Amino acid sequence: MISAKSHLKAVDLSPRDRLIVALDVDNYQEAERLVELLKDEVGMFKIGLELFTACGPSLFEMTARAGVKVFFDGKFHDIPNTVAGACRSAVKHRIDMFNLHALGGAKMMQAAARAVKEAELPDQRALRPALIAVTILTSMDEKTLAEDLKVSQPLKKMVPYLAGLAQGAGLDGVVASAQEASLIREAVGDDFLIVTPGIRPAFAKSDDQSRIVTPGDAIARGADYIVVGRPILKAESPVDAARRVVDELAC
Repeated sequence: MISAKSHLKAVDLSPRDRLIVALDVDNYQEAERLVELLKDEVGMFKIGLELFTACGPSLFEMTARAGVKVFFDGKFHDIPNTVAGACRSAVKHRIDMFNLHALGGAKMMQAAARAVKEAELPDQRALRPALIAVTILTSMDEKTLAEDLKVSQPLKKMVPYLAGLAQGAGLDGVVASAQEASLIREAVGDDFLIVTPGIRPAFAKSDDQSRIVTPGDAIARGADYIVVGRPILKAESPVDAARRVVDELAC
């Protein structure tokens, strides 16, 4: 297994360390402004598909200069050989964590894990990024799974199953709703990352997420990291909003 323990899964994670801010914007300048504004308030930044498609790998150069941790939310999902190649390319950048879809299957995840393990690091100081798998998107609920995807298993069984599949394939953790975090912990144990999006602080509205919980509840259920976007980015003061989330994590 690719070990993420050295720099991501520390026993003494502070509330600030646990907060990942999603850079859900569409241009480089705004992303850079937010990184500079929030880098002393949060533990990591998430670069997702909208921003990466707009700006490309130059984002990783910017975050490296800023000295911040990065989660690349690329959600790779393709044939094993293609995903392995994408993973080797991802390792060349100074990122701390990236992901793929567990629904791509065990062979795809195994190929990805091997690629990360064998890939050349950008320099001697670099640490191998943690590789994690998306279980079920937090925008999807039980009805969507059953009616749109014809998945007969309920969420409470499907999510832990996918987490176990990812663990068996050699991955470091999963992305999942905090509502299933305790079930995942029971299935895979403590030495496995759980990153939870769909988090809404007590002061924020739910937007388009279906399966959401508060920051404190997420950690209590077994999450290691939480991802927060709009409640911070859209706040009148993103710094104050980030601090309020950290305060909730500390409770």
